[in-house]
Formats: sequence, C-alpha cells, structure tokens
Amino acid sequence: MNGLFGSTSWLYIILVGFVVGLLGRFFMPGNNRMGCLLTIVLGIVGALLAGWFGQYMGWYAAGEPAGFLGAVLGAVAVLAVLRLVSGGDKR
Repeated sequence: MNGLFGSTSWLYIILVGFVVGLLGRFFMPGNNRMGCLLTIVLGIVGALLAGWFGQYMGWYAAGEPAGFLGAVLGAVAVLAVLRLVSGGDKR
C-alpha cells in the first residue's frame, strides 16, 4: 500500500492515531470527554510531539517516527497541557 507519503497509508495513520488517543485518554486521569475525531487528532499530535521531542533529545534520527509508547506518552502530555490551558478538570 503506497500512500501519499511513501508506504504508510492514511488509514493506518488514522487507526494508530485512534488507538494512541484512546490509550492516552485512558492513562490520563480525569474527565477526558471527546469524540472519535478529536481522539484521532490527539493520537496523531501526540505521536508528532513524541517524534519531535525524541529527535531533539537525540533518541530518533531525522525523519524517524516515534515508537508506540512514545506516541502514547506524547498524547498524555498533550492532554496535560490542554488541561492546564483550559483551567483544570471541571466535573
């Protein structure tokens, strides 16, 4: 399957983003109510953040994607920043 950016297809990116987003929401305590689309975006942004941070720290080579665990940790970090910006967990 050759997608737009090489051998990775968009469907694969969306599926992995969804799983990573779900795990990030699971591991971040509190009320993380969001729909499927925002969960996918959370997972993708978490993976991009983990990849950027890993390259900055020298853990990944340029252009190398983050690992699955790194993507989940990135999603948790994104949720933590969103909680800080939004004023905390309002139940």
